[in-house]
Amino acid sequence: MKKSVARLALMTVFLLPLSACVVIADGDSDHDRSDHTKIERHNRDGIAGLSTGMSRVDVTSKMGTPDFDDQLTDGHRVLFYRTQRKHGDGMTTRDECTPLIFSNDKLIGWGQLALDKL
Repeated sequence: MKKSVARLALMTVFLLPLSACVVIADGDSDHDRSDHTKIERHNRDGIAGLSTGMSRVDVTSKMGTPDFDDQLTDGHRVLFYRTQRKHGDGMTTRDECTPLIFSNDKLIGWGQLALDKL
């Protein structure tokens, strides 16, 4: 009997901290939201520092990996960077991104209006 009680107490000591870890990891959505906010601010600041004529390599060196990368059939390439939050699902969609438009690997414009004109 004493052995069973001791075993139960030992199991409780080891299992209790593990259950707390699950609660902590499960409540991590505020951390995710904060990360997205930092990424969005970084991307907006980076885009504000761009100028037309920059090479795609220079832009991606400054901005990092895009969220989406589309190669169009007419030789244009569009990189999408997350700059705003529209949906609270934690997923990045194109409507939450600013498009950067390249022709012959040179930046020719950015933003939805520039993409629509293309």
